[in-house]
Amino acid sequence: MLATIKNYIKSKVSPNIVTEKNAVEAYDLWATDYDMQPGNLMLHLDEKLFATLLKGLEIKGKQVADIGCGTGRQWPALFNKQPAGLTGFDVSGGMLKKLKEKYPSASISQITDNLFADTPDASFDVIVSTLTVAHIADIEEALQAWSRLLKPGGEIIITDFHPHTLAFGGKRTFTHDNTLMAVHNYVHPIYSIKEVLLKNNFYLVTQEEIKIDESMKPFYADANAMHVYEKYYGFPIIYGIHLKRN
Repeated sequence: MLATIKNYIKSKVSPNIVTEKNAVEAYDLWATDYDMQPGNLMLHLDEKLFATLLKGLEIKGKQVADIGCGTGRQWPALFNKQPAGLTGFDVSGGMLKKLKEKYPSASISQITDNLFADTPDASFDVIVSTLTVAHIADIEEALQAWSRLLKPGGEIIITDFHPHTLAFGGKRTFTHDNTLMAVHNYVHPIYSIKEVLLKNNFYLVTQEEIKIDESMKPFYADANAMHVYEKYYGFPIIYGIHLKRN
């Protein structure tokens, strides 16, 4: 997630020093200090984008699933909208442990495959998934399962690294024991995600993206990376989609 811009620059300048891990291994390592990331551009942008998408979603009194919940980064915003229930799903036991420390009564489940076989059909009114889908190899299988979990009229909000950024070498990086780590990603074009959901009787409510602009300049300046800012100015870095089932 570009743990900091400095990490991103380091990974581009010296890619041989990056140790890549799958999502389970990486987030188990990252869990210890995931919530302590000043200067994390992606988390800043995701919070901003998620807040925009959440404005168009009514969840009061509804059952909500957060797939890729991590340490519950979005939970304050979700609880503020008074859902009837909020269940966190994640592949990382380490991240779920941290979430439980913050929310002892939280309902959580560790993801072991794409199928969610232990979760009954039509269990949720809403699914949110932030900065997660590019970690999933078989995105069609996963989205088919998510569709099964939703009730008629259910809604999905997804945010993630823009696939254009990932396709051009963008990495989610963090430092562990003085070693730069990268989380393995898969490039899923936005249209391919929408196609799967449209086939499952969803329609697009809104689609947003954020490009690198003047508001992000301080992040690059603090990292002594204005040359990166100038090179990628106007480049899409994160996207969000909101879909609803008929």
